[in-house]
Amino acid sequence: MVNEVIIQTIDLNCCFEKNCVLKSLNIDVYKNEILGVIGPANSGKSTFLRALNRLNYLDPSYSQTGEIIFEGKDIGILPDSILRRKIGIVFAMPQVLPVSIFNNVAYGPKVHDVKDKNRLEEIVETSLQKAHLWEEVKDRLDMPAMKLSGGQQQRLCLARTLAVEPDIILYDEPCSGLDPISTAKVEDTMQQLKENYTQILVTNNTKQAARVSGRCAFFLMGDLVEIDDTDTLFTNPRDGRTNDYITGRFG
Repeated sequence: MVNEVIIQTIDLNCCFEKNCVLKSLNIDVYKNEILGVIGPANSGKSTFLRALNRLNYLDPSYSQTGEIIFEGKDIGILPDSILRRKIGIVFAMPQVLPVSIFNNVAYGPKVHDVKDKNRLEEIVETSLQKAHLWEEVKDRLDMPAMKLSGGQQQRLCLARTLAVEPDIILYDEPCSGLDPISTAKVEDTMQQLKENYTQILVTNNTKQAARVSGRCAFFLMGDLVEIDDTDTLFTNPRDGRTNDYITGRFG
């Protein structure tokens, strides 16, 4: 079976002033896969994620060459509002809005002109169910989101992303501040979502990448060292630097 490529980079270079943190990156991401991205700090992992929905350009020192192709088109032709709806991101620390649980999830659809109350209620419930949070909050949707636990807040952020029906979900260290139980719930949610969504997980936790991803990429000092099926990369890597990293010899 041929895997369908949903997004790819072609000779992508990402620089902040004269410091190029990603160099000549060529990578294909397949539809409905979970792609893990591992590597030590300052390897360009988060820059890669942010390049995919143009968040890097919020930094005035940023420059970029090469191409990013999304669903067969250069992302440069897509307006920010459309691109960031289609390619959502969940950050390391939960970024909940200072409003109710309901309004956190409904925020995106409202921005995109969904005004019907019944439709909004349907979107909120469906998104919270997909994020495995509905049963925990269904009786207190009017409660301030800030009162949720850290793990619940992170799943709420995921529900908010899902509410605008993205094609790709990016995760930038989504479990770095969570306890093991909350981490397990987020990972379970990722596995449930892979039937309908493409997901890219940046993590410093190699064990998490091994548990969750179908393929895994190893970045080092701005270079893609190798990418392979996760089982193969962790048990029989082609490059000695990959083996050194996953066995804890550096990083």
